[in-house]
This record gives sequence, C-alpha cells and structure tokens, in this order.
Amino acid sequence: MSESSAGTSEYDYVIIGAGSAGCVLANRLTADGRHSVLLLEAGPKDSNIWIHVPLGYGRLFKEKSVNWMYQTEPEPQLHGRQVFQPRGKVLGGSSSINGLLYVRGQHEDYDRWRQRGNAGWGYQDVLPYFKKAEDQQRGGDAYHGAGGPLPVSDWRHHDPLSEAFVLAAAEAGIPTNPDFNGATQEGAGFFQTTTRRGRRASTAFAYLRPARRRGNLHVETDALAQRIVFEGRRAKAVEYRQGGRLRTARARREVLVSSGAYNSPQLLQLSGVGPAELLKQHGIAVVLDAPGVGNDLQDHMQVRLVTRCAQRVTLNDVVSHPVRRVMAGLRYAALRKGPLTIAAGTSGAFFKTDPRLATPDIQIHFLPFSTDKMGEKLHPFSAFTASVCQLRPESRGSLKIRSADPTVPPEIRINYLATETDRRAFIDGIRILRRVLAAPALKAYCVDEVYPGAKVVSDEDLLEFCRKTGSTVYHPTSTCRMGNDALAVVDQRLRVRGIDGLRVVDASIMPDLMSGNTNAPTIMIAEKASDMILQDAR
Repeated sequence: MSESSAGTSEYDYVIIGAGSAGCVLANRLTADGRHSVLLLEAGPKDSNIWIHVPLGYGRLFKEKSVNWMYQTEPEPQLHGRQVFQPRGKVLGGSSSINGLLYVRGQHEDYDRWRQRGNAGWGYQDVLPYFKKAEDQQRGGDAYHGAGGPLPVSDWRHHDPLSEAFVLAAAEAGIPTNPDFNGATQEGAGFFQTTTRRGRRASTAFAYLRPARRRGNLHVETDALAQRIVFEGRRAKAVEYRQGGRLRTARARREVLVSSGAYNSPQLLQLSGVGPAELLKQHGIAVVLDAPGVGNDLQDHMQVRLVTRCAQRVTLNDVVSHPVRRVMAGLRYAALRKGPLTIAAGTSGAFFKTDPRLATPDIQIHFLPFSTDKMGEKLHPFSAFTASVCQLRPESRGSLKIRSADPTVPPEIRINYLATETDRRAFIDGIRILRRVLAAPALKAYCVDEVYPGAKVVSDEDLLEFCRKTGSTVYHPTSTCRMGNDALAVVDQRLRVRGIDGLRVVDASIMPDLMSGNTNAPTIMIAEKASDMILQDAR
C-alpha cells in the first residue's frame, strides 16, 4: 500500500464488501505476502455479542446496526405484500447474521452451470474448493475436507422433536440421509452448521481474523463504497465515504466487488455499468451499457407450517419459563451447549414432489420453536415449525437503483410464485410435509396444526395460504450472472464482460439459484476466484 495524496491510497487489489466472499478473498490474496489488499466494509466490526451465539440470528434479524434491512417492492403474486430482506452489514456480511446451515446444493446444480458454457464450474471442478475451505468435524473423505479455515460441525444439542422429524420422514417414505453434502442430497437428516464448539464461524471469524495480522492486508469498516472510478473501460479506483469524508483507493491490479446479490449490482449501476436507460434516468454517465446488471434476480421462498406441541419440549417453553430461560443461558455460557446453539434448521429433508424429477425440488427446515414472523417473539404456547422451500424456482426478478445516491436502497423485485411450476411445487410440497407430520414418530408430539390449519385443504386454499404468508429464505442470487449470452455480466473467470480490471465475486454471479442454502456455495466461489485472480497476476 502507498499513500499518494491526502485521502487517497493505492493497493494491488481493492475488495468491496467483507462478507461471505470478501473475507475469503482477503485471506487468500494476502497469504503469500506478494500483494497488498484493501478490504472495505460498509458496516461495523463484528463485535455485537449476538453475532457469535448461534441462536443470536433471531436478535439480529432486524438489528439496523448490522443489517441492511431491505424490503422488496409489492409482490404481485403475494397480494402486493412487501417481503423483508435482511442482509448482513458487518464484518462477515450475511455469514455473521445468517442461520448457519452448511448446505452445498446438488451435484447437478454445478453440472448445469458447466453445460451452459461456464467451463470449470462443474461439480468435479468445484468440489476441491469446497474441500479446501472445510474443516469438517467428521474428518476428511471423498466429499469433505479437514484442516481448512471454515469449521463445519454437528449440532451440539439433543432435541427429541428434531429426531422425531427424521424418523417420521422415514415412515413417510423419505430415506434417512446422514450427509446432505455427500454422495446425494435427497433424504431426511440433521443439518451441519458453520460453528466451532458452539460459536458461530462467520467468514470474518474463519478467514479474516487469521489474516488481520498480515502487513499487506488493510481493513476499513464503516466505509461505504460510492462508486468505482474508471479510466476508459478499466476500473482504476474506488471512492468510499468514511466518517463523513470521501476517500479514494486506487487499485494497481483489480477492483473486486463482493457486496452481495443486492449491493453488487447497485454499485455497478451507480458506477455507470448497467442498463443505459436506467443510468441516464438518474444522471449517471454510462461507462458500459450492460442490461444484465441487476437482471435475473432469484430467491428461495418459504412457507411455514406451525404445529402445536403436546409436550413442553420446545424453545417456546424454555423462553416463556424464567428458570428454564436462565438455565439455558448458564448452560451455554459454561458448556456452549443447549438451545442457544439452535441454527435456522435443526433437522430437515430434501425430496421430490414428482417422481419424474431427477433431483429433489423441495427443502424442509425443521425448527423446535414457532413464531408469527421470523425475528419476532416466540409463541406463548408450545409449538414447532416446519417450512417448505422450493429449491429451483423459475421466477426471476430484478434490482434497479432508485437514485444516484448510494445511501438510497435499491428497488428489489423478486416475483415470487410467478410461474405455475413454482405454485404447484408449494402445494405439493405442503401435502408431502403434512404426511410427514402425521407419521407415527411425531404422533406423541402433535396436537393440531396452527398454521395453515386443518380446514385449509384444497389446492386453491393452500395456494392462498402461500400468497398470504410466504416469505424469503434469504438466498438472493444471479443479479450479475455468469455466462456467455448477451445478458451475462461476468465471464467464467468472473471478469465483468467489456470492462478491464473488474470482477464480481459473490452469490450474484450464480447462473441460477442453488438447490439449497447459499452461504457454502458463495464461500466456494470466492475460493475458486482467489485461485483465478492469483493465476492471472503471474
């Protein structure tokens, strides 16, 4: 790094966004000591205590100090409801506030990327990067790595409800699967989490913390990127605002945008790379007319079924009982075990709504607690939740800036349930989940269905329930999509097409949505990108 003038500095690489991808890049690009790196994060340090407690995601769901707190535009198929979109604004990004589940998706997801012309992105191509990242509690094998930066662990809390769900799934014809990230995803079992000894392992913890002692890495928090500065069609610098002052960081080699599926396309558009008419509308000089920037937005939707429990074994019962609540806190403080280690899914399942499908199209997240809305108070009665998530929605939306002001939230349109395939998947998925919940293994726990309720039976009524209550599973992707067509934003090496010295590295580059949670694939993308960046620097 060198200081060229007041408020201006120079590095080999400037990374924008210290989230699931940015922290990985910062670690890998500084490891050999050859390159200087500046990592910019719009949010604060990850010092909030609830970041490090697994169940703390409930406390951070609407915590403005670490969360962008986005909302969609009114969703046409959800009766015009706006859907809340929490995204991490803190070191670690969404990996610091997410539900901690470690799910890679299906082998076929990556093979589909390769078949669409993205060479080097098939399953066998990306598996080494998953393994490189992973420190698997169970040890390394053909599918897993040990000794990597990212801890992947089994759950540290015995919960009879979560175990009963897996047994009930088997009774309903869904096979038991001990590893959703192994040979096959299909089946029911327990989720693994990005935790170590009962504490969250965000990428800030796993990747950034070990790298902070390196002299060639500089990290700036509370630093909001305003725009990328171009000379012709080459990215040369980043302007960012920190402490009320506008600063400039020049990049000798490349600018790396890792701000996520919402903020990455927003920054590109603010910088003059995006749909020309949109940019002109906001008085932004067009560097490159790139209509694909902000296009093809996808997200997973979920619909939650709540069942009243016959036994006081849920987290609702712990929270509502003063003594049990204190005991749970003491147990976590002393042993890092107990209900405070609950992730956003304890057990779950992946299954097909139609036997003609090649792979599962539905994911179930099972949770031993219930609430009207995620992030709000738990119900005062004993109950548990099982949510239906469609894995491969056809619906696509868009992201557009509303203003040339970087502090103005973008316009987010996801278009949930826009196609008949998507609507049918939820109806059939709910019916299959109900069969699981009615199986003998859960009979001792189930009183009645609170939501949607026994009277909701017909296709029309089930779809109406989805429209009224459906929400996000927090997996936005594909707004800077990788590919070779006219709307593709980056090439297979994640370089922005038509621009030099600029890459996008995060979930926004996914050609389409993964069949599962997106944090682990985003980390893999950054691991692979790090190798490509270093190869191109030789």
